[in-house]
Amino acid sequence: MADRSIIGRSMAPVTMTVERGKIMEFARSILDDNPVYFGPDPAVPLTFGVTTAHWQTGKADLTGLDLARLLHGGLEFEYLGEIHAGDTLTSRGSIVDVYEKQGSRGGSMTFVESETIFTNQHGEDVLTMRSTLIETSRAATQDGS
Repeated sequence: MADRSIIGRSMAPVTMTVERGKIMEFARSILDDNPVYFGPDPAVPLTFGVTTAHWQTGKADLTGLDLARLLHGGLEFEYLGEIHAGDTLTSRGSIVDVYEKQGSRGGSMTFVESETIFTNQHGEDVLTMRSTLIETSRAATQDGS
């Protein structure tokens, strides 16, 4: 059964400086050689917000989900402003929804949706990142049993 009591739980804020070299490394890691990521004032790749996961200390689990049955259900980014090399971003995330659906091969599935807001050093919200995690009730099988 989905534990809706975790809705509203907040993750510890993460603050990071957007570095020119890290922008280029990230672009290379996603195999994107667009010159806009490699100039003197590089643009930030659209999915760059996921790098905050590498800045988190500890592994506080707000969801209680079993990692052995966890699936990545989706990730979306809504840019509200520009992000530049040299900016300092603080991300604040929280659990916004928990619900359950019936699956065809893995039994019931628990969905946990989170939202992370990124604020720059000027106090401006510049990015909203939404993520969905899915926990299956049992391991999926190929024959549907």
